[in-house]
Amino acid sequence: MPQRRRKGRVRVRVRDGDERLDAAALGAALGERATLVQFSSAFCAPCRATRRVLAEVAGMVPGVAHVEIDAEAHLDLVRRLDVVKTPTVLVLDAGGRVVRRAAGQPRKADVIAALGEAV
Repeated sequence: MPQRRRKGRVRVRVRDGDERLDAAALGAALGERATLVQFSSAFCAPCRATRRVLAEVAGMVPGVAHVEIDAEAHLDLVRRLDVVKTPTVLVLDAGGRVVRRAAGQPRKADVIAALGEAV
């Protein structure tokens, strides 16, 4: 599949299965049911659109938090999670386990579907 068709698709990577993040790593509290973690950079236009989508979804679903992380300021976390582009979105369950990942701007419907697995 060409690269442009994969952008923004929410998927599971095998190596993400055991990865867990906590409030200390994120610099913000986890949501009661799930957390949408967005890695962004300052001059990223798709990051702004992704921020709007994730904030809207987090506002629609009770117990879901949206946390935006500046990738340039948190290079240790970027390397640990193998974030190679912005925006990258991670969907965490209530325990902080990474259940889904999207590189590129995800569609709202895909984010909602990914939350279904996390909650």
